[in-house]
Amino acid sequence: MDTQRRSKLPSWLPLAVGTVFVALFTALGGWQISRGLDKRANENLFHGEAGYASWKNGMEVRPHQRLKATGRFDNDHQLLLDNITNNSRYGAYVITPLIGLDGEPVLLVNRGWIEKGPNRAVGTSQLEVPSEPVTVRGRAGWLPRAGMKMGDGFAPGQGWPKIGVYPSSEEVEAALGREVQPFVLLLDETEANGFYRKWEPGGFGPDKHFGYALQWFAMGVVLSALLIWNHRKKKFK
Repeated sequence: MDTQRRSKLPSWLPLAVGTVFVALFTALGGWQISRGLDKRANENLFHGEAGYASWKNGMEVRPHQRLKATGRFDNDHQLLLDNITNNSRYGAYVITPLIGLDGEPVLLVNRGWIEKGPNRAVGTSQLEVPSEPVTVRGRAGWLPRAGMKMGDGFAPGQGWPKIGVYPSSEEVEAALGREVQPFVLLLDETEANGFYRKWEPGGFGPDKHFGYALQWFAMGVVLSALLIWNHRKKKFK
């Protein structure tokens, strides 16, 4: 019965299915190349950015743009973004609101990574910042994002500093009770009042994408060769 069922299958079906997979492998390879080129352009933008533009509320900000902003740090409402590891050590990013002098939405400043002790606590004194107006320099960035987020960004009923796990901008606004800017300033390594900072474009580099593209194209070539060989074998039987 199995032999009869197989004989009823059209002879062109394996070729058609194989062609679909070749097209799929080629498309995936092309997509990986596109992602790699985007990552390369992103890296060039990150490392090629020079000088600091004076930031003003409402101005258009490019990814990784170097900016300088003036305001007062909100010492009493700081955030610790938990579950951030560095060289297999456990710690958190310190996010401090910078309140503009003209009453605009606050600018969140990522002051860098701080290691947590055995009890996973950070002393309030470690986070203190000057109360007088300051001008800080950094790059335009974003809050860290999780591949898959589960639960709320902040546990209810916390005091300050609040500990969060991948909170969204909306959750930060709710915690602060005021609007925040659509980007985060990643404090430069040379700036005072910061912790460990080694900012790089997120994700893996373009070479990995190009490597994946090569694998997809190679699979497409191998499958194409098998289809041609199978077709010729049937043709000359």
